[in-house]
Amino acid sequence: MAKDSSKVWSAFSLVAALGAAAVAKKGLDTSWRAATGKQPPANPADPDVDVWEAVAWAAASGTFVALAKMLAQRRAAGYYLKSTGQLPPGLRKGEA
Repeated sequence: MAKDSSKVWSAFSLVAALGAAAVAKKGLDTSWRAATGKQPPANPADPDVDVWEAVAWAAASGTFVALAKMLAQRRAAGYYLKSTGQLPPGLRKGEA
């Protein structure tokens, strides 16, 4: 049963994180366009992109996507806890 619950949690956590990242990216793209009047940099490493614009985009996108993923995984863990009565594998106390 532990292997099965671990696989279920891995899939559930991955879907939650990917969904949250996609929603965060879409919202961030929209916010960037509203704030700057420009499209977000497609590739911040491109030398044609102003370095400060690239830095701002990397900081904003990294922060917001990571926060969205973390919040989604926390909600997924809460749902898992309610459904199974225990924390998901890897979040249980005393587990290495």
